[in-house]
Amino acid sequence: MLTQYGIYVDVERCVQCHACELACKAKNDIEPGVKWRMVFDFWDGQFPAPIHHSIPYACFHCAKPACVVACPTGAINKRSQYGVVDLDSDRCIGCRSCQLACPFGIPQFGSDGRMQKCNLCVDRLAENREPACVATCPAEALFFGTMEALNQHLPSRKGLSRMKHVWRNTIP
Repeated sequence: MLTQYGIYVDVERCVQCHACELACKAKNDIEPGVKWRMVFDFWDGQFPAPIHHSIPYACFHCAKPACVVACPTGAINKRSQYGVVDLDSDRCIGCRSCQLACPFGIPQFGSDGRMQKCNLCVDRLAENREPACVATCPAEALFFGTMEALNQHLPSRKGLSRMKHVWRNTIP
């Protein structure tokens, strides 16, 4: 049975520091211009009382990923371990079908002519460590765990403060 892992974002805690983006880039040696994790800023209202929200996001590792279906070479697949939507760059031909199929436009085109995307730091998960973006967030706005564990604690903010350590007990 597939155990789906994910990252919950508490947008009220995000301080737009972009530490998650930088941690991802450093850990995965991602070239300039390509982002596997992005922080988007949304502004609403008018002067003198504008409202600002920052929303960090990356691949959602969908239950039924459109990118997997769209890929003509099978370079993208859904891993049974952790539920990660993974991309095999050796099989990628750079056609961008996955990028077009993804409703969030997540896969990124690299200078090597191939697509790239978040893999949820599966190497860190195998070492019983959380993804680099989550481990680095100074505002503790990102929480990692199984979808079941994350859903159990939502929307209770009190429960979320404990989420940083819940996932460690759920990795097989």
